[in-house]
Amino acid sequence: MIPADFAQWRHCIVAECGIPLTPAFVAARLAVWQDIRAEETVRFRRLYGDTHWQRVVGWFEQARAQLA
Repeated sequence: MIPADFAQWRHCIVAECGIPLTPAFVAARLAVWQDIRAEETVRFRRLYGDTHWQRVVGWFEQARAQLA
């Protein structure tokens, strides 16, 4: 399932994948997703499109704000 909103995305990360949304994890992921030349980011954008990539970046930013 590709999440359509923050709640679904958070559930995928935390419940289904078992990854806690810690400040360190969120910062590390944002560093990759915001680097448009990073191989992982290029691959993600190619597979899922820019719209979904922008949503994911936004969800990580929302998670960062909630953790602050």
